[in-house]
Amino acid sequence: MEQSKTALVVGASGVIGKNLLAYLQLLPEWKVIGTSRKPLPGNVDTIVVDLLDASDVAAKFAGLGDVTHVFYTAYQDKPTWAELVAPNMAMFRNVVETVEKASTKLEHISFMQGYKVYGAHLGPFRTPAREDDPPIMLPEFMTEQQRYIAAAQQGKAWSWSAIRPSVVGGFAPGNPLNLISLIAVYASICKELNVPFRFPGKPGAYHPLMEITDADLLAKATVWAATNAACANQAFNISNGDLFRWEELWPKLGRYFGLETAPPVQLPLAEVMRDKAPVWDTLRERHELQYGYEALSAWPFGDFVFSWDYDFLADGSKARRLGFHEYVDTEQMFYKIFDQLRANKVIP
Repeated sequence: MEQSKTALVVGASGVIGKNLLAYLQLLPEWKVIGTSRKPLPGNVDTIVVDLLDASDVAAKFAGLGDVTHVFYTAYQDKPTWAELVAPNMAMFRNVVETVEKASTKLEHISFMQGYKVYGAHLGPFRTPAREDDPPIMLPEFMTEQQRYIAAAQQGKAWSWSAIRPSVVGGFAPGNPLNLISLIAVYASICKELNVPFRFPGKPGAYHPLMEITDADLLAKATVWAATNAACANQAFNISNGDLFRWEELWPKLGRYFGLETAPPVQLPLAEVMRDKAPVWDTLRERHELQYGYEALSAWPFGDFVFSWDYDFLADGSKARRLGFHEYVDTEQMFYKIFDQLRANKVIP
């Protein structure tokens, strides 16, 4: 089949971008280009670029005259919510403005959001959250990105879509901001130290309803929204389609690793896991593992996710009404990704 579409996947080394790029490469009608600050592994056309440097973006993207779809998944972390705005807005603006100038074939710009647009990171929020819920008080970079793109699109032939996953689970070795690999490393260290697999979060976080988004499902939903006219200039909540509570799922994850569980105890992972690199080094040498400790475990991220002592879910019916009906069993998703991590010598 002729490659009639050209995708630019911005931020292709993260868990979302990596899985999105891999999915697009399976579709014969797509030519795929990835961007990253470092060369991407495998057979991928890569543009190595600093998205914060407008001149670098302009120089590297000048030849992208055939790009029809931009899939923006880039993100730069900062210590506070307010500090996230400037770099993440600058990167997004640099990409949008440069690609729009470079390509007369541009049809669509897709970008990632999340439940932060509902204030989920700040505390209890209205659930299930819906795409038309009112925005929270700024500064919040995802909301500002949407306001920017909506204004930039006025009068243009191209359209946009905002994709709002829950916490994303996927196979992306070497990316520490990945809840599933974090849990796998935590479990592996528990087993090595012969201690039970305790839920380490806040006491109230063990019981609320939760949901998660499989990275493969997210990739399919992202491409679906970007290629359907009925989805133009809208936001979509995307999750696996089922709900869970850690109190029900956690013992099952423990059994996967051959571990007994014990009652939860709030463990600040950023502190208690700080000295565990030597344990991991022992495991790495014994099992010939591919990655060092720092590449797999952003423990403050774990503390953040395991602090949600309130329901964390959104209404995904809008996407279903418009035709996206994919579903992933969350428990089986965990096992699938654990299996991939083992098969690729990421965990023992």
